[in-house]
Amino acid sequence: MKKYICTVCDWEYDPATGDPDNGIAPGTAFEDLPEDWVCPVCGVGKDDFQPVEE
Repeated sequence: MKKYICTVCDWEYDPATGDPDNGIAPGTAFEDLPEDWVCPVCGVGKDDFQPVEE
């Protein structure tokens, strides 16, 4: 699963870790995040994330 990075604050969403503080279990793909999920650091939506080039 791909990692995604916030284009506003550079916080990285890692599907292996998820976002447990906001109810997102480890193993949750970025595409499977709820539409109303926001960056836990700066609060922008999924549209402001892009895939991390590895």
